[in-house]
Amino acid sequence: MQIGPRDTIVIACLVLFLGKYLNKKISFFRAYNIPEPVTGGVIFSVLFGVLYAITGIEVSFALELRDALLIIFFITIGLSSRLKTLLKGGKSLVLLLVLAVSYLFIQNLTGVGIAYLTDLPSVTGVLGGSVSFSGGHGTTIAWVPTFKNDFGISNAMEMGIACATIGLVLGGFIGGPIAKFLIKRYQLKPTEEKPVAVGVRHGKGDDVEMNYNNVLQMIYFIFSTAGLGIAINELLAWVGLSLPSFVTALFAGIIVTNLIPVFFKKFNWQPEKSKALAMASDLSLGLFLAMSLMSLQLWTLTDLAGPLLLIVLAQLVVISVFVIVVVFRVMGKDYDAAVMSAGYAGLALGATPTAIANMTAVTKKFGGSPKAFIVVPLVGAFFIDLSNALIIKFLLGVFG
Repeated sequence: MQIGPRDTIVIACLVLFLGKYLNKKISFFRAYNIPEPVTGGVIFSVLFGVLYAITGIEVSFALELRDALLIIFFITIGLSSRLKTLLKGGKSLVLLLVLAVSYLFIQNLTGVGIAYLTDLPSVTGVLGGSVSFSGGHGTTIAWVPTFKNDFGISNAMEMGIACATIGLVLGGFIGGPIAKFLIKRYQLKPTEEKPVAVGVRHGKGDDVEMNYNNVLQMIYFIFSTAGLGIAINELLAWVGLSLPSFVTALFAGIIVTNLIPVFFKKFNWQPEKSKALAMASDLSLGLFLAMSLMSLQLWTLTDLAGPLLLIVLAQLVVISVFVIVVVFRVMGKDYDAAVMSAGYAGLALGATPTAIANMTAVTKKFGGSPKAFIVVPLVGAFFIDLSNALIIKFLLGVFG
């Protein structure tokens, strides 16, 4: 059953309505900062899985709008990023990048260890390591032909997609509890009252002031910045450098928000305080994740239940320990470090949007952390993919 673009958006909205309702009514979800799109999206994907099990009907969605929503989201993050915040995050960016690259080796060695215990080829552990978890669906699809043709792993696609799918879900579930544990244990608070980068603080959503002018301004700057992002992407492609569209969208937002005060000094430009921009950010991210999670085809995972369970459990335990013991401490043991820890947990198991969703859920409850919303996306959106490709190729040479 093919669901068209209009109905896909309608169902995605229902996913968000359900997630918000359940998070409001069930204290567990709220207490442990489970992102609303994750709550609703997982339930819908289970329902579609049950439908397939009973009737054999396979539901698929038109996801063309999903990528546009991701670009809009990163534009809003860029527009909310002041240069002084970026400069403050410079050291943190380098530290998290070093930790993330180091963890790629740990993640792959964990997968190789499980492969050894289950009598699977060693290279299968790399597939169940950074290829599918840190890399996600895109990296998995790109490397599957290598595992099939060079190493004879006939079910590489099924196994890789299964790990990436489960990682996406679990990445959205563990970040919030980790942040809550760290914040409560070390009595952490933001150093000053900072605006929430995505959405609004819990309990303050009903009195958010938005009017025709600031909503119109928000729409104008989002789509104008999108044009700049496209131009940057085309320029980079012309010189032979390829970057994901959402990365150049983030850069475009940063450029616009820092140049406007320079060239238009009388213009009252305060995007980091714009409730309209924060709500647009929250909505675009929520719909993106809702569409991603509700479209998961869970029935494709059943044939790999045994080895898959061991791999997932091992990766879940290892990333949790690494984040709490290493990442949080190296990043400074402060409130920003706790938020970045939640984001990195989602990044290492799922994807950059999962990381952002984790940090959004945490900051809505405890307070803003602008630095985290710059550092984690930059590490996840650009540096990790490049490092991961080199490490995968190296480890396949070692274990192959």
